[in-house]
Amino acid sequence: MQESVELDSVDWRILEELQNDATLPNRVLAERVGLAASSCLQRVRRLREQGVITGSHIDVNPAATGLALEAVVAINVRPHTRQVVDQFREFVMGQPETRSLLHVSGQADFLLHVAVADTKHLQEFLVDKLASRTEVRHFTSSIVLEELHTRALTPPRQLRPKRRRRSGEG
Repeated sequence: MQESVELDSVDWRILEELQNDATLPNRVLAERVGLAASSCLQRVRRLREQGVITGSHIDVNPAATGLALEAVVAINVRPHTRQVVDQFREFVMGQPETRSLLHVSGQADFLLHVAVADTKHLQEFLVDKLASRTEVRHFTSSIVLEELHTRALTPPRQLRPKRRRRSGEG
């Protein structure tokens, strides 16, 4: 597990702004967080170098692309060994229907979020692709009725930094 990085209040404001819109020009970002453009750029670079910012993305509406049905599939695999887990993860992540995969503890081993065209496509995915895997012992699927997007990751009040980092720190 990666060690956490000390973030000050400006770092958190930068992260919140970029999580809400990763396409913000540096000049606009700097204005929003109260920094000079050059200082803002240095902070964003440092956050990338430290592994806090790991990438950027856009959100795509699956229904607008013809993939109107989404489902979450809880999956159990056996044996639950590193080799089986790695091979299963590689297989699932190679499927065009896959939106995300979580390896979890609890009743299921994996939670798989898929986007498909319709119930026939979902059935084909579950029966022809998933159930045919020898390591898949059990799965249940649930149709997504509504998806609410998470908001930007922000620290809980008790962990929110009280100070701004001084120039030359960290």
